[in-house]
Amino acid sequence: MPTLKKAQSIDELAAKLSKAKLAVVTDYRGLTVAQIGELRKQLRPLDVEYEVSKNTLVAKAAQKLGIQVLEKPMEGPTAIAFCYGDIVAPSKTLGDFSRTSKIMSIKGGLLGAKLIGPAEVATIATLPTKDVLLAKMLGSMQSPLVGIVSVLNGPIRGLAYVLQARAKQLEEAAAS
Repeated sequence: MPTLKKAQSIDELAAKLSKAKLAVVTDYRGLTVAQIGELRKQLRPLDVEYEVSKNTLVAKAAQKLGIQVLEKPMEGPTAIAFCYGDIVAPSKTLGDFSRTSKIMSIKGGLLGAKLIGPAEVATIATLPTKDVLLAKMLGSMQSPLVGIVSVLNGPIRGLAYVLQARAKQLEEAAAS
């Protein structure tokens, strides 16, 4: 039976797991406190919490939510990035930090209630951000409207050119 403090930790982890759109499990072994602080600093504006957690508590929290935790990602020292907003930018940040530090490694993650591996986290990092997707969608929606306006303005523009040409002819005739 877990102690009261452990039970509270399990409840907190379960709440974070259920709230997070993506939870990325990393191996932080070998990172200094300053490096972890730098990573947290990079993740904070992205609406991400990065915390070191005991594997047994994470497993119990996941079990509480009905999620089967695989043994492999939960071996060794584990830190979890709980992504509450956009999932692409934090995945890119974690992947970049992992490549530049050459110490931290991504073990896998939890996307909703589905377990994903390091390759899937890397794939998420290659997706365009939400803002880029919205801009592309707006551009594709706006394109037909611009075409319609152009087509509707065509006859009016043609009439204006004809009237302008006729006015020029009348000026030339009056000048001669």
